[in-house]
Amino acid sequence: MNVLLTPLKLVGFLLWCLIMVPLQLVTMLLKNRNPAYTLPWIWHKGVCRVLGLNVIVEGSPCTDHQVIFVCNHMSYLDIPVIGSVLQASFVAKGEVAKWPVFGFLSKLQQTAFISRSKTTLGHDKNNLESMLQDGRSMIIFPEGTSTDGRNVMPFKSSLFSIATSEEALAQDIWLQPMTLSLITVDRLPPETQRLRDLYAWHGDMDLAPHLSAFTKIRGATVKITFHPPIQARSLPDRKKLALACHEQVSQGLAKPGLAIAA
Repeated sequence: MNVLLTPLKLVGFLLWCLIMVPLQLVTMLLKNRNPAYTLPWIWHKGVCRVLGLNVIVEGSPCTDHQVIFVCNHMSYLDIPVIGSVLQASFVAKGEVAKWPVFGFLSKLQQTAFISRSKTTLGHDKNNLESMLQDGRSMIIFPEGTSTDGRNVMPFKSSLFSIATSEEALAQDIWLQPMTLSLITVDRLPPETQRLRDLYAWHGDMDLAPHLSAFTKIRGATVKITFHPPIQARSLPDRKKLALACHEQVSQGLAKPGLAIAA
């Protein structure tokens, strides 16, 4: 680890935010959706460069339809990794909105926040359905938590109900499973738990110490594998959709060596 890397990366991150955040605020005030996704896409690419996140892509994201991208989840670092490739709205837990700095930035990304509690489930579902009706594509993490990335936890089927409502089926919503695989950490294969946990943020880890440790290393390489998209109309049952997506995401994790550089 190199302690000198942390202040360099922090300064780079802050300068990049100072350039991009005002532009995004103006764009959102003008209510022009296309640039409001393009600027975060550019911002995420810059963040990946600053933090040393190298992204390898296998397959292609679906662009012919409105899509719900379905992905496994390892870390808050997944957000710039995915955001540097896709122009879509993330779906995140409600507490993320309250995080210092990152909560504000996630709102600029047009993230949809959900609490996943039974008392607000209907309200959250309505919000997500409204975003879909507005023509937005979305990115969901149906494991409901982050892991160390060795396995994919069972998907919670509740989120898939937004794809099987009458309105969504009428819109012809598609789902595309995608797998995140950790290829290297600090330029080394993540064969030990210590190396893997420099990227993966899971369990009861605290955010600040984890981010501090990650900024002291040379970064990480993450592969995104895009699987064949699934038409919601072809499988209009949320539990079956969840199982079908889980199977593809899990299979992608079992083949980390088939990456093709983008």
